[in-house]
Amino acid sequence: MILTMDSSLRVQSVHKGQLLGLDIVSWTDDQGRVIQREVVRHPGAVVIVPILSSDRVILIKNHRIAVDKALWELPAGTCEANEDPKATAKRELEEETGYRAGKIETIGKFFTSPGFCDELIHVFVADDLEFVGQRLEPHEKIEAHEMSWAKTLAMIDDGTICDCKTIAGLLLVQRRDRAKPE
Repeated sequence: MILTMDSSLRVQSVHKGQLLGLDIVSWTDDQGRVIQREVVRHPGAVVIVPILSSDRVILIKNHRIAVDKALWELPAGTCEANEDPKATAKRELEEETGYRAGKIETIGKFFTSPGFCDELIHVFVADDLEFVGQRLEPHEKIEAHEMSWAKTLAMIDDGTICDCKTIAGLLLVQRRDRAKPE
């Protein structure tokens, strides 16, 4: 959705896939030039920071076809039509890690790449985890791993973790926890 009051804005939908859409958005600027942008439309997503203890977090290793690599990530997933992001977070946590959260709270949200995409990711922290078993989709090959916070942060520093939603989620939790009174 484009939030603007400009009546000269024109939107042409050129592709509508199962997950993504592509619009050509054009408008005339103050100098009379026609400006055109391609905009990817995304239904929104979640990323979950699963906390096992004050020093342990769960990461997943997930093969991503777009970059043809296995990446270290936090569990995450796309919101289904009309699905509350918290429900998405609970579902994806259990599917990808095999853990069910006794407590799940939102700690932020961010646009992944607003220069060309409207995807909004909601960030959740999951605590009081109980292992119930992974429920992967047939095409998924996801490994869940327990990691210490120190190792996880070192993996960001050395470039091993290069997924932006994972970096953002981990650093939001670290920042939140540092702000808590001792």
